[in-house]
Amino acid sequence: MFARIVWLVLRKDFTVEVRSLEIAYTMLFFAVSCVLIFAFALVQEGQAPEGGAAGILWIAIAFAGTLALGRTFERERQSETLRALLLAPAARPAIYVGKLLGIVALLLGAEMILVPLVALLFQAPLLSRPGWLAIILVLGTLGFAAVGTLFAAMLVRARSRDVLLPVLLYPITVPVIIAGVRATAALLQPEVDASIIYFWLALLVCFDVVFVTLALWTFEPLMTD
Repeated sequence: MFARIVWLVLRKDFTVEVRSLEIAYTMLFFAVSCVLIFAFALVQEGQAPEGGAAGILWIAIAFAGTLALGRTFERERQSETLRALLLAPAARPAIYVGKLLGIVALLLGAEMILVPLVALLFQAPLLSRPGWLAIILVLGTLGFAAVGTLFAAMLVRARSRDVLLPVLLYPITVPVIIAGVRATAALLQPEVDASIIYFWLALLVCFDVVFVTLALWTFEPLMTD
C-alpha cells in the first residue's frame, strides 16, 4: 500500500508536469543562465579557472532545485486540493516520498543537461568517469531534495514562502553541497584518489540517511498541524 501511494503521487506530479512543463522550463532556464553567466565572467581567453567547474555545477543545481522545491506543493495549494490529499486514506510519509522522488527526478533530468554544458564551457573532464559522477549527483540531489521537500510542505501556507524557503534550506543543506563539490572536484584531478571520493560519498550517504529519516518522522505531525 505504501509503495502504491508513492507511485500514485509520483505519477500524478509527473503527468501534470509533462503536460505543462512549467517547472522544468523555469528550472532549466535559470540553471543554464547561471552557468552561462559564470562562464562569461570567469573564462578568460579560453582558459577556465582550475577547479571551478565543480562549484559552479553544484551552485546551478542548488538554485534550480530551490525553484523546483518552491513549486512542489504549489499546484495543490492553488487548486485547493491539498486538504483533500491530506484527508485521503493514505500514509502521509508516502505522500512525502512521492513528492521527494518527483523533485529528484526533475533535478536529475536537469543535471543531464547541466553536466555536459559545464564540461564544455569550463573544459572540465566531468564525463570521463560517468559512473562516479552519477553516484555523487544522485546522493547529493537526494540529500538536498529531502530537506527541501519537507520545508516546502512546512511553508505551503506561508505568504512569504518564496523568501523563507532558501533562508531555511541553504543553512541545512550547505554540508551536502560542500560534500558534493568536494567529491566532484576530486573526480577532476589528473590522478583520482579513490579514498577521498569514498570519504565524501560516505558523508553524503550519512546526510541522506539522517535527512530522509528525520523528514519521514516529522512530515506527518507537520502536516497535521
